[in-house]
Amino acid sequence: MTLSRRQWLATSLSACALPSGLFAAEAEEVIYQNPLRSEADVVRFKMEGDAKVAFPNNRMQLSALRDAAEGQASNFVYWCPEVFPDHVEISWNFWPLREPGLCILFFAAQGLNGEHVLSPTLKPRAGIYDQYTKSDIEALQISYYRRRWEEERAFHLANLRYAPGFELLAQGADPLPDVEDARPPYRIRIRKSAASVAFTINDLPVVSWTGASKRKWPGKGSVGFRQMAPLIAEYADLKVRRLAPLR
Repeated sequence: MTLSRRQWLATSLSACALPSGLFAAEAEEVIYQNPLRSEADVVRFKMEGDAKVAFPNNRMQLSALRDAAEGQASNFVYWCPEVFPDHVEISWNFWPLREPGLCILFFAAQGLNGEHVLSPTLKPRAGIYDQYTKSDIEALQISYYRRRWEEERAFHLANLRYAPGFELLAQGADPLPDVEDARPPYRIRIRKSAASVAFTINDLPVVSWTGASKRKWPGKGSVGFRQMAPLIAEYADLKVRRLAPLR
């Protein structure tokens, strides 16, 4: 079988990166927990873009208010305002309800000069992707359930990227099925320790990465849930645990 350049790149990045002590590391105490069951649980969250937040199933359901034909203007990011330290595990339950679309979690997000990601001193943002990758914030991001475009639906990948910029750090095969075959909830888990990240779905290793030690990488920061229209998805049981730093 002949692999396309895209398939070869994904296979190579995954194969080179997957061994990681982060997968086996023991999570320590819970430092943040949010059931995401009702409006009271997200009263301090901030929406960037036009989107609906509802709780019809006692879970946080996110959906765009704009038509996907409007392109990037139809997408949104929903920020949890808490600032989490480095060396943490971030996890949540995920239900895909309608596709196409795409999910991203921004994490370790803050201003380029250490500002809170929601600081009014930063440039305004409204869900348009370039406002997050070509602006004045720094973050890591993991994209999963990538179903927005035909090539994404044909070959399911999870991508780890760095901003500012659109730098691809690692890729892995995304095991999440299409909506019609899904059996949620799926437990999504990100572990970050200094320049290392491990991403799992239902405890299956999906993406692992360790960056160059001489380069500065994001440390502490906030998390934001991003969706591309017309995806509808639900989230619950957001939990952050402390990790012992990798040695």
